Amino acid sequence: MDSIFHEKQEGSLCAQHCLNNLLQGEYFTPVDLSSIAHQLDEEERMRMAEGGLASEEYRTFLQQPSGNMDDSGFFSIQVISNALRVWGLEIILFNSREYQRLMINPINEKAFICNYKEHWFTIRKLGQQWFNLNSLLTGPELISDTYLALFLAQLQQEGYSIFVIRGNLPECEAEQILAFMRVQQQQRPRLIGEEEAQTSAGRSAALAQTEMGLGVDEEVVEEDEELKRALALSRQDIDVEDEEADLRRAIQLSMQGAVKSNKSSDSTMDNVRTGSVVAGSASGGQREAQNDTLTAEELRKRRQAYFDRQQQQAQQNIPQQSESTGGPGSAHSGGGDQQQQKPSQ
Repeated sequence: MDSIFHEKQEGSLCAQHCLNNLLQGEYFTPVDLSSIAHQLDEEERMRMAEGGLASEEYRTFLQQPSGNMDDSGFFSIQVISNALRVWGLEIILFNSREYQRLMINPINEKAFICNYKEHWFTIRKLGQQWFNLNSLLTGPELISDTYLALFLAQLQQEGYSIFVIRGNLPECEAEQILAFMRVQQQQRPRLIGEEEAQTSAGRSAALAQTEMGLGVDEEVVEEDEELKRALALSRQDIDVEDEEADLRRAIQLSMQGAVKSNKSSDSTMDNVRTGSVVAGSASGGQREAQNDTLTAEELRKRRQAYFDRQQQQAQQNIPQQSESTGGPGSAHSGGGDQQQQKPSQ
């Protein structure tokens, strides 16, 4: 199949593809066919001019566009016929009465060219097998001998004009190879439009899936980033809470230590005021054991607290003594009167 020349569709140059696929090589270009079309236009103009340059028919002919070619790349059957004459080939209308009277089996022909709505394509026999070389296909399509007649009949029913190629076609590589072997086709080629549509759909689906995947990845990344930020903030909150909890515990412990020290100091003072503290070696041994468990700084603070409390108590006792000595109706008023009466005796 690789040895078969198959020119695919480009623009509206189906006539060029049809001829090159028929001849199995790049024999014609758009310039070649345009030259043939201009030559045909000039021959027609000259025939029209024979009726008089001032005739209405001639002026109308000059105003009409060319019937042999147009700007899209379409070429008429006359252009194709003249191009094939260069190779000594001629075309015969397949469904004409003249050809039908010949009663020739299509399998015994060499090639056909078909036209429908300005589209040309070739059906050619290479070796012992037939191939549809339509330029709109992605590759050559194998046609069995049994199906060939049905295929041509179907084309006629669809409105195609079919032409039989008569003459000796030029030698080609595919003809030499397929003359000694037969090929099998596992998968038939598709139309170029269908392949492009499927390819485009596949690309669109792949692009959509890629964008969706990127969107999902971006969302996942964003969610991961948000999760990381939330975890970082939660860790900061936990750290702050831990620091605050440690600070509260430290304050509580310090307050408990102060209360304990105050209680111990107060109990010591109470013992001193009530005379419950026993002098001697046992009392001294208890104080030494207590001092051994306290640091020098703690002892200093406790002593300072003790002296501060003594000073506060002393300041509180001063107004009470002044009230007891100088106030009327006090318990010591009689004694005061006795002191004042001594000088008069």
